[in-house]
Amino acid sequence: MKNITIIGSGFAGLTAVRMLRKKDKIAKITLISPKAELVYMPSLIWIPSGAANKKDVVVPLGNFFRRLNVRHVSGEVIGLENDGRVVVLNNNVKIDNDALIIASGGQFIKELPGIEHTITPCEGLNAAQAIRNRIKALDSGNIAIGFAGNPKEPSAMRGGPMFEFLFGLDTQLRQEGRRDKFNITFFTPAEKPGARLGEKAVKKLLNEMKKRNINTHLGHKIKAFEADKVITEKGDIPADFILFMPGMTGNTWFDNTDLARSEGGLIKADKFCQTSLKNVFVAGDSGSFPGPEWMPKQAHMADLQAEAATHNMLDALNDKPASHTFKIELMCIVDSNYKGMYISRTMTGGLVLPNLRLFHFAKRLFGWWYLRQYR
Repeated sequence: MKNITIIGSGFAGLTAVRMLRKKDKIAKITLISPKAELVYMPSLIWIPSGAANKKDVVVPLGNFFRRLNVRHVSGEVIGLENDGRVVVLNNNVKIDNDALIIASGGQFIKELPGIEHTITPCEGLNAAQAIRNRIKALDSGNIAIGFAGNPKEPSAMRGGPMFEFLFGLDTQLRQEGRRDKFNITFFTPAEKPGARLGEKAVKKLLNEMKKRNINTHLGHKIKAFEADKVITEKGDIPADFILFMPGMTGNTWFDNTDLARSEGGLIKADKFCQTSLKNVFVAGDSGSFPGPEWMPKQAHMADLQAEAATHNMLDALNDKPASHTFKIELMCIVDSNYKGMYISRTMTGGLVLPNLRLFHFAKRLFGWWYLRQYR
């Protein structure tokens, strides 16, 4: 019986569980994560307006683990031993394995001075609820929303959700009849925000901001934050409320391993999701993979990488060479709480469809459909 450990209960980790159990009905599967739950990040954008609540975002995984005969271990990983054959947890528990998939996500770079004055939406439900509460408490003022990247790891950023929070808050304030009491500014060091989505998408996004009377502060390095402003190298942005998505790097516990790392701090992987350690694979935000700079850090990409990692891991355990690669593609609906803009990009081209009510419903329906398998 194969003894397989998976670190992380996000998109990549759970897809690895499903693929593994489909291919091997008797393998011993241990999944390690702080809680037996999935936080469905794409629905966080609807928390501030009340269009979604905790049960729409947080999915308990107890039933899923029982159905697939998975042992869940609650804890935080602090390192690896014996070339990856032993996972060490913060409660002194050690879990051995024949093969390991690392799907523990990334970590936001919180180095800018004053970053404690900002809210990072993709940190989870608590962050989204904090946004909801702050918006409710404000009668008027200045709102600044922006993102940055990891200069040493171009793909390690999450800009897409910030466009959704930007347009979503604008829609919410309009629906509440108080948009005229707020100034909204979008900021990023990039001159072309959303460039990874493609040139057409950049134009569409900037046109949407102009249409909504959203100010832009683009192409200027962010120096610091204060309680009432964003400080950049080309002036300050007044802000009573700041949403900011920093770039990402690797988890702290990666330092306590012998895994090869990228310059940006992620785990180096090849096109088969193999790491520098034998029978250790990586999928999702934890990994640095070969591919174009626009390769996204998003749920869809994590799922594709997890499928490849699982196939290649089983081949390795059966003494077969790795042969499964993952398709590089970006697919998303930039939602605005009422309509949505469909954007896709592959190695051969891209597609941008107009802002339509249909896509808002499609995004909500997809979330319901996707989560059925875990409920």
